[in-house]
Amino acid sequence: MAFQSVSSYSQIINPNPAHNNKGKIFVSWGWNRGAYTKSNISFKGEEYDFKLKNVIAKDRQSPFTGAYFNPLKITIPQYNFRIGYFFNPKYSISFGFDHMKYVMKQNQTVKISGKIAPGANANHEGIYDNDEIQLTEDFLQFEHTDGLNYLNLELRRMDNILDQKILRVKNIDVNFIEGIGAGVMFPKSNVQLMNYERNDQWHVAGYGVNLIAGLNVTFFKHFFVQGEVKGGYINMPDILTTNFKGDRASQHFFFAQANANMGVSFKF
Repeated sequence: MAFQSVSSYSQIINPNPAHNNKGKIFVSWGWNRGAYTKSNISFKGEEYDFKLKNVIAKDRQSPFTGAYFNPLKITIPQYNFRIGYFFNPKYSISFGFDHMKYVMKQNQTVKISGKIAPGANANHEGIYDNDEIQLTEDFLQFEHTDGLNYLNLELRRMDNILDQKILRVKNIDVNFIEGIGAGVMFPKSNVQLMNYERNDQWHVAGYGVNLIAGLNVTFFKHFFVQGEVKGGYINMPDILTTNFKGDRASQHFFFAQANANMGVSFKF
């Protein structure tokens, strides 16, 4: 009688081997849709020092064509790549590359404070104190379209949400994912500021932090599709603008992503 009681208790505390992910490696690829809050953008150079307030921007979604699946063009759309390792039955550490795109809305009217010297642009020279200005193409074009690249590490937890004793679906597992992440911003910014020649080099411009939640559906224990919502904060105090060495822009804002991914997982 005592032996039966101990045996039953042992079955309860042992994890289901089918849901023990420890030792698995996973790789995923997918696409994102992004949204951004308004931000203040500061520009500093020898002939100017000003701030634009509450600037509106959006992403730039590529039309759905064969480029999404063409190996030579798959980096053109907004995409997500991730590779990770389960060091625990439920927890993984992973590295990801989120290729977002950030495009300032052209011709919007915003507030400006600061100064622009005559040598910078005769059409916009002056001292500004919370004045209105229209962001025309001859004044400013501001994009991170090659892109707003977020290189990040994430700690994630995965929980199987199908109780195998109540609902059992052969060769299909449904999992809930949640996690936190942080990393560096590595944009290639396209900034045309007044009459200056632009500097569009890839450059570490700042950092980001994020939270993530998602739903994972795994087939035959190795192949999965995954939907995610991801949000966080980006701070870039060192954005390249012109070919003058000291010229910089800075901004910070919150972002949100909706991601659709597919991938594989396996053990060595």
